[in-house]
Amino acid sequence: MPTSQMHLTMQIPGGTGIERGSWRWPGVQADGYINVDPVVRAVQAAEWGKFDAVFFADTPAIVDDPATGWPSWAPLEPVVLLTALARATERIGLVATSSTTFNHAYTVARQFRALDLISGGRVGWNAVTTGRPEAALNYGAEVPDRAERYAQAHEFITSVMALWGSWPEGALLDKENGRFADAERIGPVNVRGERMFSRGPLDLPPSPQGQPVVFQAGGGANGLELAGLYANGVYNGPFDIASGAAHWRAVRQAAQAYGRNPDHMTIFNGIITSVASTEREALQRRRELDELGDLESRVAYLGTQIGVSLDMEDLDKPVPEDRLRGARAHPGDPRAPLALRLAKEGWTVRDVIAHGPINYHPVAVGSPEQVADMLQQWFEAGMGNGFNITPDAIDGVEDFVDHVVPILQRRGLFRTEYGGTTLREHLGIPYQNGLPESHPALSGTKTSQRV
Repeated sequence: MPTSQMHLTMQIPGGTGIERGSWRWPGVQADGYINVDPVVRAVQAAEWGKFDAVFFADTPAIVDDPATGWPSWAPLEPVVLLTALARATERIGLVATSSTTFNHAYTVARQFRALDLISGGRVGWNAVTTGRPEAALNYGAEVPDRAERYAQAHEFITSVMALWGSWPEGALLDKENGRFADAERIGPVNVRGERMFSRGPLDLPPSPQGQPVVFQAGGGANGLELAGLYANGVYNGPFDIASGAAHWRAVRQAAQAYGRNPDHMTIFNGIITSVASTEREALQRRRELDELGDLESRVAYLGTQIGVSLDMEDLDKPVPEDRLRGARAHPGDPRAPLALRLAKEGWTVRDVIAHGPINYHPVAVGSPEQVADMLQQWFEAGMGNGFNITPDAIDGVEDFVDHVVPILQRRGLFRTEYGGTTLREHLGIPYQNGLPESHPALSGTKTSQRV
């Protein structure tokens, strides 16, 4: 049994949902990519459901075919979007991605500190490197190699956190004595690395939570190092319980290796949800969403996953026996064993796809009880203490909040009320403002930061 309740964030790619055809789904506003109103309503619903936060990924470029759906994961620019959401909500956390590769540390520190103040201490920064050539070209640059991107990320995050700490708590507004700020306590940080320099100080004081919560979403040894050194929230994309549990253990070990408390780490495993009254209805919902997207390419991809030739003529029948006998799970695709198992169970090609083996994240499809059962099973299996819920279409936010959340609450797996007002309080982590001088990230960086 879990030793604590699970944490939940909500993600709404493109402002309409993760499925490419979601913008065409009945009841979904097709212009959700550029219209903030449906996103505001969805986030308000997630707040009513007591979610820890809503999360917006971002890549500063067109990364998908705009002829078939939203061209980028973020509806509107994330900092602008979070500003609107901060004024339309009261408790839910607000997390957005901002790149360490094509930005300046002072700009990011200032933007996210301002958002944190506007929201009353509810903001998180998902610090990621950017390796897409399309994004680099938008900035007139080239993509640095992986080692360089992560070396820069270390300096960038250290600079941002040092700047956040340049203005200490309690240094603002002594109205009685006519002192706006205590200038003697606000000073330069002079963070200097091999790739960047920032004098500081920042021009904004800390929020009620001190500084925004740092999130991390990269994989591999480099990503684990960033998470272990700086993050309190980690986004993960496991394909099964075993891979999720292994990553959770690695994250905790990374935090501990750098002298940080692993209990102050929250990992959010990505889960796509398709909720309906029954499993049959949920599968039908997914079939219809698939029809609105590029179903032909999905059929072809499924064939690649299981090593057989498939086309649209095979869509509404099981994989033929003669081809299934030679089917093999693709060794380079961790989702392929699920695809092969479903095919061998005799589902039609359309239904195999509807179950989700094509999707990047695992798909919880079924009745509210079935979706809650999957989340409980994964949670109790020790693969982390949270989930990043990504509905197939934006109307699925209310479906999850209205029907799945009450089940999790009755089972004692999720909060019934917020215990605080800041994102740090939601996550159960302490106040923080800047990096202490003893932090291992500062060992190779010159700084006169005042903490």
